[in-house]
Amino acid sequence: MTPASIRALCALALAALAFPAGADEVQVAVAANFSAAAQKIAAQFEKDTGHVVKLSVGATGKFYAQIEAGAPFDVLLAADQATPGKLVAEGKGVPATLHTYAVGKLVLWSADPALVDGNGDVLKSGQWKHLSVADARLAPYGQAARETLASLKLTQALQPRIVTAESIGQALQFVQSGNAELGFVALGQVQPPDGSKPAGSMWVVPANLYSPIRQDAVVIARTQVAKAATQFVDYLASDKAREVVKAYGYAW
Repeated sequence: MTPASIRALCALALAALAFPAGADEVQVAVAANFSAAAQKIAAQFEKDTGHVVKLSVGATGKFYAQIEAGAPFDVLLAADQATPGKLVAEGKGVPATLHTYAVGKLVLWSADPALVDGNGDVLKSGQWKHLSVADARLAPYGQAARETLASLKLTQALQPRIVTAESIGQALQFVQSGNAELGFVALGQVQPPDGSKPAGSMWVVPANLYSPIRQDAVVIARTQVAKAATQFVDYLASDKAREVVKAYGYAW
């Protein structure tokens, strides 16, 4: 046996050890707001089950279009209820796996620790030039932000200063980079999981100013790893997963 053959066999053996017998790889499309929490839950799930989870992060609306077009996702963790529900209604989601895994909270956030006050009055001030808001057509948190502005009767006044992001993840990036002084983002994006005070300054938007952000999960019907995908969705309701959900500022 040549040295090259020995090396090839060793590589195959190492690959087998890294991917336990009977383990599957689950492709999960996850809404950008839940990215950090999903990473921790996925790591716990892998440790407990041996399955491998591959996360793709983005906007719920875009994921819907990709799934419609045949993207090979096994699970969708959406930022809303409507999208997974629509997939089930269309026969593209498994009805028995549909459930709410988190309820999100909207916050107005700035990297400047002195800019945002506890009542959100900064929105009515001239202390800033740009407000980052996710596209309401693609991102449920963007819709919640628009509802908030409407509830506060500020839509028309602030429209010229709004910078539209394609996802809640990009909305956060605009504020972090300084392209916008303020942004409506998810609490889960800025809340440290250890319970410490978030960086910058923020206003937790009162829940009565926007529709509840119930985030649903569903297994995609054409998955080739139905057992592992269902296990992952079920795992979201476990005590371990719910501890993570709570740590990032979500309810369920």
